Amino acid sequence: MKKLSIFVCVQLWLIVSCFSISGQDFQKIRDGIEHAKITKQMKSAGGKDENVVFNLLRLDLRKVRLDVVHAFDRAIGLEKTSSIAARHGAFAAINAGFFRLDKSIFAGDAAGALMIDRKVLSESYASRSALLIRNERQKTIADFQYLDLNVLVAIGNQELSVSGINRERRNDELILFTPEFNRTTLTNIAGLEITVQNGKIIRILDRKGSSSIPANGFILSATGKSREELLKQARPGAKVVVSQPITYTKLDGKPAFIISEYEDIVGGVPSLIRFGKIEITWEQEKSSKVFVETRHPRTAVAKLKDGKFLMVTVDGRSKESGGISLPDLAAFLLELGATDAMNLDGGGSTTMFLDGRVVNKPSDKEGERAVGDAILVFPRK
Repeated sequence: MKKLSIFVCVQLWLIVSCFSISGQDFQKIRDGIEHAKITKQMKSAGGKDENVVFNLLRLDLRKVRLDVVHAFDRAIGLEKTSSIAARHGAFAAINAGFFRLDKSIFAGDAAGALMIDRKVLSESYASRSALLIRNERQKTIADFQYLDLNVLVAIGNQELSVSGINRERRNDELILFTPEFNRTTLTNIAGLEITVQNGKIIRILDRKGSSSIPANGFILSATGKSREELLKQARPGAKVVVSQPITYTKLDGKPAFIISEYEDIVGGVPSLIRFGKIEITWEQEKSSKVFVETRHPRTAVAKLKDGKFLMVTVDGRSKESGGISLPDLAAFLLELGATDAMNLDGGGSTTMFLDGRVVNKPSDKEGERAVGDAILVFPRK
């Protein structure tokens, strides 16, 4: 292994941070998988030195593949990152996208874009950043985009915009429910629900609620004005087509990609680095300044100049590790050679699983938190 040393000094918002990382800090765990756990001191805005604990996974995408997996392989529900990884036989994993965290039956619903095995399980929000994964025969491709992921439904000659996918239905919305959601739509009696199987409407139920979702079809469920529009078009036997749209990077207005080119997509917020420069677009992605500037536990992913892929967790909210702000994290990743990077869900969700155990220290008092989804790492055979 090359003896490479990187020295990083960051000065942002009166926060001064210095890191020294040696190539020797990384240990080869498996072919194509390297791990480093480092503790560094950072000066806070108050001038106090605090330790910050980083766990880094450096992956050779020619020797590993990546997969996004939702808790219990559904569109809703919560499961620990370590459990998701163990169920699928993954060698390593980190927690991934933001999700609904409450006591409801909809807990675990992705708070942004989510596509698994080319099935769209959740719509995007505010054209936020997303990681896109494609596992080719010889290597894995990982890309970052500002993603606008929404679907359209065509019934006959009429095209309807879908409000959401596999989530709680609210007033004046048209929601698409797929088999990955649940056995039923979990809706009340306020709406109209049409069952589509093999591309055709086979059942129309109004003011009934909680329709059974067919294994080889889906449900369109609507309330309010959306119900009225759907009712006009719904006829038994009518052909229904769900679009596979071309998506766009809203921030620059240029075509981004065709969704079918990728297998998995998971959303985050915000972008940290784009095209080799720090680009923390929290305002455009409808995040908040406080979220960006406050030191929290963090999870992030990055592409490196040498083509490798980096997974990062930063512990926080403890005496052992004070967490990190996103500007400091972005500068740290840039000096490590990141060309593109994105922040994932952090806080109590931050978890790194490696070779059968959790290697970081999750911040919740109860220990590792159950999350909505995770990014899994598998050695290539």
